[in-house]
Amino acid sequence: MQRREFPRAMRIIVLFVRPLLMVLTKRDWQGQEKLPSGGFVLAPNHLSHLDPFLISHFMVDQGISPRFLAKDTLMALPVGGRILRNAEQIPVYRSTRGAAESLRAAIAAVEAGSVVTIYPEGTITRDPAAWPMSGRTGAVRVALATGRPLVPLMQWGPQDVLWPYSKKLRLFPRKTIHVRVGDPVDLSDLEGRELTEELLDTATNRLIDTLTAMMAEVRGELPSSPRIDVHSLSRPKSTYKP
Repeated sequence: MQRREFPRAMRIIVLFVRPLLMVLTKRDWQGQEKLPSGGFVLAPNHLSHLDPFLISHFMVDQGISPRFLAKDTLMALPVGGRILRNAEQIPVYRSTRGAAESLRAAIAAVEAGSVVTIYPEGTITRDPAAWPMSGRTGAVRVALATGRPLVPLMQWGPQDVLWPYSKKLRLFPRKTIHVRVGDPVDLSDLEGRELTEELLDTATNRLIDTLTAMMAEVRGELPSSPRIDVHSLSRPKSTYKP
């Protein structure tokens, strides 16, 4: 799989972070052969504040330079923000106009051959059992605008190290990080059509359904409660504990 060279800042991050992750986690990665060549949108479920590091570990080992949509507040940090910008991360601004600019930047990156990771939920799950919530439309917007694949990535295990909305790390015993790459979500019936909210919701639900099914296979169980609406977040923050 041919990938362009990593930015220098990303090479430095990898040099320091990857050895730590190799020591602190075990890995159960499957489906790497399904990753397309060229640019595409990678769409993972969101379980923990550690997700970007653990997903990046998987991507780096597949020869892919990690590139995320990152909160603009992180980009504003004096040192961390400079590192993120030099590593070619894409800032996400909260205003409607800013969000549109972020998606345009993501579209340009994918069209230029980059792999851009966009969490469809937009935030860490608040489901008490850590199932995926409903999704926002950013990931499918970029995939449909570029005509490039929308690849679901299911992860399970980060919540055992740092569960949602908690500050308590549980590094030992070492936790297994399960990663499953699915076939690109079939959006062929939606391509070339006006990107209405109804169409985008249909595509997003298709993506979230896929991630949920992939997680159910790894966990050996099905969700026992309705999916949380990410737009309302009516339930309390996740109380899931490993």
